[in-house]
Amino acid sequence: MKKILYTGAGSGIARDVIKNIKDKYFIYVGVHTDKQLILQREKYKDEKNIKVIKLDLLSDKDLEVIQKLDIDILISNAAIGHGGSIIEISLDKIREVYEVNIFRNIKLIQIVLENMIKKDSGKIIIMSSLSGLFPPRFMGAYTSTKASLINLSKVLRGELKLLGKNISVSLIEPGMYKTGFNEIMLYEKYEINDTLFKDELDFISKKENIFWSLFQYRNKKSIVKQIVKSLDGDKFIYSAPKWQRFIVKIYSIIND
Repeated sequence: MKKILYTGAGSGIARDVIKNIKDKYFIYVGVHTDKQLILQREKYKDEKNIKVIKLDLLSDKDLEVIQKLDIDILISNAAIGHGGSIIEISLDKIREVYEVNIFRNIKLIQIVLENMIKKDSGKIIIMSSLSGLFPPRFMGAYTSTKASLINLSKVLRGELKLLGKNISVSLIEPGMYKTGFNEIMLYEKYEINDTLFKDELDFISKKENIFWSLFQYRNKKSIVKQIVKSLDGDKFIYSAPKWQRFIVKIYSIIND
């Protein structure tokens, strides 16, 4: 039975993926906080193929635990986001997003790859987003990290091929799904009291509400299906909803 390390797996899409694969794989469910650890251990207490572990990517101590695990598949899903205009958002918030989403995810991938390279077997699955290709306004700190992950995945894939190792890389690009994550970033910008956009906030809010209500999916089945397929699949990119991916391609061509 292959062993999966699934980071950022406390809720949302990850929870539905785990439900679909828990009988076929042994899963290390990585969660961010001690509170999540308690809740998720209670949730999965009767599941013999699931072990919940605390994995805060900013904690060197937590990362040391990963070095001792024999991982066949890494689903690198942990991420944070801060909303706000690039004109006004603090550099501290941008650094925090990049530290978790980029630097610490790279560190985790390096740790897992060390053992995969030794045994000449494994798979790295990196969770990016279609927003990395089609970025909404006021989410630049987050979407720029997702764009970086897209490029890093391509580079990593090429380097592993050059090494001739039996290790594959896949990229997951979810579109707009209603998980609560996007909403937190969108509303965070309204918490800025003295903003250049204060006279436009009502207009921005109404426009965004219409946009997200029209295009954001509540049902996560399509992206869950793609992630499950990626575990044994040989494609590089897995994306859903497909029509959103099509729109992004058109957008990319026009903007080129």
